[in-house]
Amino acid sequence: MKSKETWKFIHTERSALADTLANLTPEQWSDASWCEGWSVHKVAGHVVAAAEQTFANFYKELIMAGFKFDTFTDRGADALASVSPEQIVARLRARTTTSNHPPAPVIAMLGEIIVHGDDIRRPLGLVHHSPEDALIAVADSWKKSNLLIGSKRRIVGVSLRATDTSWNYGEGPSVEGPLQSLVLAMTGRKGSHVDLSGDGVAILAARA
Repeated sequence: MKSKETWKFIHTERSALADTLANLTPEQWSDASWCEGWSVHKVAGHVVAAAEQTFANFYKELIMAGFKFDTFTDRGADALASVSPEQIVARLRARTTTSNHPPAPVIAMLGEIIVHGDDIRRPLGLVHHSPEDALIAVADSWKKSNLLIGSKRRIVGVSLRATDTSWNYGEGPSVEGPLQSLVLAMTGRKGSHVDLSGDGVAILAARA
């Protein structure tokens, strides 16, 4: 997928998440997300922090975190977790036309907004369907990469097959379900396993 098309999907997904966040109650902002130990508010802050990130600032903050990526990520999310929901929404909407990003492939930014969008929505019982082409591009990228989320290691030895499109990958015990849930499972989100079937689901659960 070309960068221009990838950014179009990123901006669409950011806009959709901003719409979701704008309609949440104060209680929902405080609810637990699918990111372990993180509230919906903190995940939303992390999304905005990533959307506002630049190469120079990324390296500055990483150095300040002692090159510990988890510390770097937590600090960025914590800094925005105290920002009001209204400001979070406004700042995310402001990033529906920009194309700055940290030193990572642009496709990683698409995967992040898709997955973190569901980290927020699914625990709240909200449904969002990301575009099929966007999901395929992310799945094709992650099936051969261990960058940060370790998806390549997690899915080795199992066969993934989407039931709502023609995408499939791998060999071994089967894991079948909607492509969006397969993408989430590739990142270790156990909550997505309720949508999946096959002997390979238990293998993914053990690796989550």
